[in-house]
Amino acid sequence: MKLDRRTMLLYAITDRAWLNGRTLYEQVEEALKGGITCLQLREKNLDYDNFLAEAIEIRQLCKKYNVPFIINDNIDIALKCDADGVHIGQHDTDAKQARALIGRDKILGVTAKTVSQAIKAAEDGADYLGTGAVFATSTKPDAIGISRDTLKSICQSVDLPIVAIGGINGENILQLTGSGVDGVALVSAIFSAKNITEECHRLRQLSEKMVGQQGK
Repeated sequence: MKLDRRTMLLYAITDRAWLNGRTLYEQVEEALKGGITCLQLREKNLDYDNFLAEAIEIRQLCKKYNVPFIINDNIDIALKCDADGVHIGQHDTDAKQARALIGRDKILGVTAKTVSQAIKAAEDGADYLGTGAVFATSTKPDAIGISRDTLKSICQSVDLPIVAIGGINGENILQLTGSGVDGVALVSAIFSAKNITEECHRLRQLSEKMVGQQGK
């Protein structure tokens, strides 16, 4: 499965912090019903076997809804569960090496916080970029923020789909209008919601409005 710019519209990233008695599988299905356009499974503390078993389950769920399924950081898990792709940060596996490992048919996402990082990622075979933090975020309190000017410059520097991340919610999505991004990546704004499906409907509409207003 390849992606286009609309895949970035509502990019959900999982986090176990807000399960509140529900399973991650249940939360992901609620998000899929609400209209997310991509799902990234991020597990920082799960052991390998449980991570793989969960990845296989959620991959099948995403396949049912025809939504790309991305694994955060872990190329081995991505290959073992036959995910649609993998997303790597600047301190993870080198993008060129990642592309060699996953092959040409899988999606490669790369985090880029500067124009030079964005250009290098594109040259190394990235299919899309994640950039931020565009706002302060409680999910990654140590995340380094980027300015609006840097965000615009990154979007102008490469011809790749770009998703903004970091502290984005329903109250500030429209502030990204004119930046050039193709959508938003959300963690707590989705998974801490009391009604994930309804909130995803709302967030998807806001993201579409934001992207539509900048001529995407």
